[in-house]
Amino acid sequence: MKKEKVIYICENCGYESPKWMGKCPVCDAWDSFKELKEKKVKSVSEREKIIRFNEIRADERSYIKTEISEIDRVLGGGIVEGGFYLIGGDPGIGKTTLLLEIAERLSEKGKKVLFISAEESKEQLKMKAERIGVKGENIWISQNPDIYAIKDEIEELEPDFVIIDSIQTVYNPDNPSSPGSVSQVRDVGSFFLKLAKTKNISTFLIGHVTKSGEIAGPKTLEHMVDCVLYLEGEKKEGLRILRPFKNRFGSTEEIGIFEMTERGLIEVKDPSTLFISNIRSPGISLFPMMEGKRVIMVEIQALVSKTFFPVPKRESQGFDIRRLSMILTVMEKYLNLPLYQYDVYINVAGGIRITETAGDLPLALAIFSSFKNIELPDRFFSFGEIGLAGEIRNVRNLQKRIQEAQRMGFRKGVIPYNSENFSEFLKVKSLKEAIRNLFP
Repeated sequence: MKKEKVIYICENCGYESPKWMGKCPVCDAWDSFKELKEKKVKSVSEREKIIRFNEIRADERSYIKTEISEIDRVLGGGIVEGGFYLIGGDPGIGKTTLLLEIAERLSEKGKKVLFISAEESKEQLKMKAERIGVKGENIWISQNPDIYAIKDEIEELEPDFVIIDSIQTVYNPDNPSSPGSVSQVRDVGSFFLKLAKTKNISTFLIGHVTKSGEIAGPKTLEHMVDCVLYLEGEKKEGLRILRPFKNRFGSTEEIGIFEMTERGLIEVKDPSTLFISNIRSPGISLFPMMEGKRVIMVEIQALVSKTFFPVPKRESQGFDIRRLSMILTVMEKYLNLPLYQYDVYINVAGGIRITETAGDLPLALAIFSSFKNIELPDRFFSFGEIGLAGEIRNVRNLQKRIQEAQRMGFRKGVIPYNSENFSEFLKVKSLKEAIRNLFP
């Protein structure tokens, strides 16, 4: 058998190095490297026997629906038997509440759920569950942080689902490191991965996040799991967005939208009504945005004001600041706007992030509307990518976007010129042409 290999891991970001370093080259943290001895490699006799590819039986995994449509959409159809899931988010954002609601729906289906609450007491968890209407007929609660004690409980109860809150508070007693350290998180993750796959138990891990918004612990933890989910949102606002960053069983483009209330997380089935308002004002533009397979109408707000500084400010919430700079440069060149003398502030209402280039045109129209202090037409939408020559390029899912806009009562719109059909909308080849038609 090979000798133990020693590596050093940054406790802050999980960066691995073959030798100790005073400063992490990734996160710039000082004195954050800790020694970790890798486990011995199994001998040839202990390894699994190799097998011919065409002899492998690929049994289809079954999906268990939670009957919460927003969650089932994000997961790719439901929870996969034996699936290994990791959910992260800021403290108090609603991770435990979300998993309690999932546990209740599974309990109603007659499934056994074991909830490992290593952070909150049983009484605290009970109070939270009663507040959101969780009865828990088939939910068992444990407060054991020892992984071997948890394994004994799993073998005794034989649950269908296991929820661990959180992985940073559960520990391996054979590891001398403190709970939550890089080596402990890695050991605990590997332990429950093996348990989930060998016993075919769907397992959810709740993970703490760092100041930068990433799940704490080594990056290998995210590689171990089948699905990584983030619950996002502002604590003072009720909106919560469940976003997958990795999903072996489905798409990573889908999102789940919820509203936090006194009764827990309530799914928002028609998000377009949530993100747009009936307020008309200069600088407001509406955009049919693709999120996965569905369209959501979102409101882009722009504020352009004379700057008092040598370098104008560029602030953006929900839109890539680098793409904003590119669009402002195109507008300066092809529309002859002196935007270098103005501060520009962009906000996408509701905390939504626009990640597709189809939002270029509505953003430019919102900026021009604010600059000229002129409102865009009532019940008006637009979409299209802006090129460096000021041209409007076509985008995907054109028909879906228009159908959603029409469903919401929008009758006027600006779309790319090479779009087929839809002659009732204004088709433009360039940003200058769009501006001339909307602001004669």
